[in-house]
Amino acid sequence: QVQLVESGGGLVLAGGSLRLSCAASGRTFRGYAMGWFRQGPGKERDFVAAIIWNDERTYYADSVKDRFTISRDNAKNTVYLQMNSLKPEDTAVYYCAAALTWLGSFQVGLREKYPYWGQGTQVTVSS
Repeated sequence: QVQLVESGGGLVLAGGSLRLSCAASGRTFRGYAMGWFRQGPGKERDFVAAIIWNDERTYYADSVKDRFTISRDNAKNTVYLQMNSLKPEDTAVYYCAAALTWLGSFQVGLREKYPYWGQGTQVTVSS
């Protein structure tokens, strides 16, 4: 069984920063993918960023490229999302997700490829 627990959300002014954490337990994730998705009010759950655990390849949605950074700590089995230059449109519930199979570059952004999800953490950016 896999458990994912997000933390680090909150209220921040536009232009500010937050760092989200996703602690994974139940098994190791070497060689697999971890992703961050977000769901704004009345919107679909969209891809934000992903990292391939063993080689640290990273992928980003165009809307967050150059502002967000995904990383992982192997020893802590934890994935991070550093969010800088936050905008009001970044307001959403942010979800961590885990895929227990290798994902290619055309798959990392697909929700259906991630069978495990955290409970989500709210990020609110005020203008």
